[in-house]
Amino acid sequence: MPQRHSKNNNDLACFTYDEKRKLGYGTQRERLGKDSIKPFDACCLCLKPFIDPMSCQKGHVFCKECILECLLAQKKDIQRKLAAHESQKKQEKEEEEEKLMLQKTRELDAFDQQNHGAVPQYNDRNQSRDKNCFHGANSVKVTSYEEEALRTMKAFWLPSATPEAPVKTEAPSTSTICPEGKEKLKMKSLFPIYLTEDNSEKKSSALDKTYICASCKVTLTNTLSLVALSSCGHVFCKKCADKFMAVDKVCLVCNKVCKARNLVNLEKGGTGYAGHGDNLLATDFKHLGSGSGLGLVRPATMKI
Repeated sequence: MPQRHSKNNNDLACFTYDEKRKLGYGTQRERLGKDSIKPFDACCLCLKPFIDPMSCQKGHVFCKECILECLLAQKKDIQRKLAAHESQKKQEKEEEEEKLMLQKTRELDAFDQQNHGAVPQYNDRNQSRDKNCFHGANSVKVTSYEEEALRTMKAFWLPSATPEAPVKTEAPSTSTICPEGKEKLKMKSLFPIYLTEDNSEKKSSALDKTYICASCKVTLTNTLSLVALSSCGHVFCKKCADKFMAVDKVCLVCNKVCKARNLVNLEKGGTGYAGHGDNLLATDFKHLGSGSGLGLVRPATMKI
C-alpha cells in the first residue's frame, strides 16, 4: 500500500501541488528555438523579408509600406482621441454652466420664499395639488428635506440614487512612436538602407537572398553586429565601420561624407545562444478551470 504523500493523497478538498502541475496550472516556461527568433533581414512589423527597408535612428528596420501604414494609423488614432477629449471638455464646460445656473435659481427661490413666505403652487388649471401632494407652509420644508436626503443617500440599489463614475479621457500625446522601441518617431527621421547582395551563387527564389558586407565581403548573419550610415544608407559590419568609417569619415561605397552621429547600430537578429543577449525563455500563465482544456497540458521541462 503506498505511503500517504501529497502525490497519492487525492481525497483533499483542494488541489495539491503535483495535481496542479499535472493539470497545467500556473506559469508554463519553454525555451525558444531558432525558428522563433527574427532574422536580421526581416521587418519588425510583418516579420517577412523586408521590401524597401527603412530604419529609425535606434536601428529598428521596417518595410517602407509597413512603417508608413503604422504611422498613418497612429495619426488617425491621435486625431480620434483629440476629438473625444475636446468633446469631453465641451461637455464638462456645459455641465459647469448648468450647475451655476441651477445654483443661481436655487438662491433666487430661497430668497423669494424667505421674503414672500410659503405659497402653494398649482401646476394645472384645476388648481390641483403639487406633485408631492403637499401644500401650505410645511410643503416646502418637507420637499426640500426629501430632495436633500435623496441627493445625499448612498443607496446603490435604487436606480435614482445609483452613483455614476464619470469616464474621463486624458489629453493624448500628439507624437507618433516607434512600434518596436516605443520612442518618439517621425517620418522625416526614417532613412532607407541598402544591403549588398551576394551574386556569386544563383538562388532558386527571391527569399533565399544572402547579403554581404560592402567592405570585407563577409556574409551577414544574425551573429554579426551591423552598422548603417544614415547619410547614405549603406550597411557594413561593425568591424569595418569602426576601422574605416569612424576614422576616415567617408562611406566606402559612395564616398559620401559621414560623421560619428551618422553611424547607426542596427538591431541584430536573434540566435539560439543565451550569450547573445536574447530573451530565449517564453512564459505563459494558465488558469485552472473546468472546461479550459488543460487536463492534458503539462509544463515543459527545460534546463537553462
